[in-house]
Amino acid sequence: MISQFKHIFFTASLSHSLRKFPNFPSILPLPYLKAFSASHVLGRKMESEAAAHTLLLLAGKSNEENDLAKVLKDNNTLQLHKNGEEVEVVLHPELETPFEDEAFRIEEYFNSLSTTRFGRLLIYSPKLSSTHDVISQNNSDLPVGSVCVADVQLKGRGRSSNLWQSPKGCLLFSFSIQMEDGRVVPHLQYVVCLAMTEAIKAICLEKGTPHLDVRIKWPNDLYLGGLKVGGILSTSVYRSKKFYVSAGVGLNVGNEKPTTCLNTALKRVNPLSRELKREDIIAAFFNKFENLYDVFLEQGFQALEELYYRTWLHSGQRVIVQERSNDQDQFVENVVTIQGLASSGYLLGITDDGQICELHPDGNSFDFFKGLIKRKMS
Repeated sequence: MISQFKHIFFTASLSHSLRKFPNFPSILPLPYLKAFSASHVLGRKMESEAAAHTLLLLAGKSNEENDLAKVLKDNNTLQLHKNGEEVEVVLHPELETPFEDEAFRIEEYFNSLSTTRFGRLLIYSPKLSSTHDVISQNNSDLPVGSVCVADVQLKGRGRSSNLWQSPKGCLLFSFSIQMEDGRVVPHLQYVVCLAMTEAIKAICLEKGTPHLDVRIKWPNDLYLGGLKVGGILSTSVYRSKKFYVSAGVGLNVGNEKPTTCLNTALKRVNPLSRELKREDIIAAFFNKFENLYDVFLEQGFQALEELYYRTWLHSGQRVIVQERSNDQDQFVENVVTIQGLASSGYLLGITDDGQICELHPDGNSFDFFKGLIKRKMS
């Protein structure tokens, strides 16, 4: 039992494989897939493109969810006031004009979904500012497990208030969760990451495609062959004795820029391989997530740690950390070996002299693949 932790600060950010993109900020968030910082000149153009009118289509897997969808529409519940957008809500059965061929296929998604709670009420939009905004701004009015899916995002949410544009070919979704124990909320993003890696494994096996070894880069990124293919964003607010969590996922499925995507990786292994579909992946995700989430709530994250450590990139990784000396005037470097996750959700490490430490982000650049922490220069 570890009775006391020493606190050393760091951040997980830009990987070696992404250095070829110098305009990327140091932390790439969930829908980073075609990303520009909000301060970038293209970021201003991106904001002007955000639609003042947003179409939200509601659909349910069963009559129960369809009835809920009708109530949400009749009560004019769904709003995006913070975005200054006018929302038009349409029920799936009322849709008169079909979407374009590349649009998300709702029926295919529901046919592959086997959950009892998560993913059963769908909010779909061909193009909107951010799926995360739809869920986070309406979370308390939505049933647990409601999901918002978009084909294109214009102002996707990311860390440090960055805005991100996500093109066609990405799987982009956010969903609602309610939790009462705030101590376990930080670990939820790890369950989401794990559910997505397990879902990709399951889909490859089911479809008979080559195995894709998607790995977790702490805290919330997904990597394939040394390149980032996706990421997770999780935010929460506390009210009425509950944590309302909005969890979002962005995954490069069919768009190979700026790095690579799942289908490109499949074609490299077998040019005749069937392409993966967004609808199959998100359904498999919720099928996996619901089971993992139940284990997480009943037994804690410890019950999932073995599987998580088999999937992440960092067991036994040696990194150099910087900390201030006792006189606070200089920085001292120490070599730390990553052991796993601390109970707080941060990384747990051990120094060469056997000292246990907890590693916290502070905005410094942290290159896992080089094993170095680089202090930002002013």
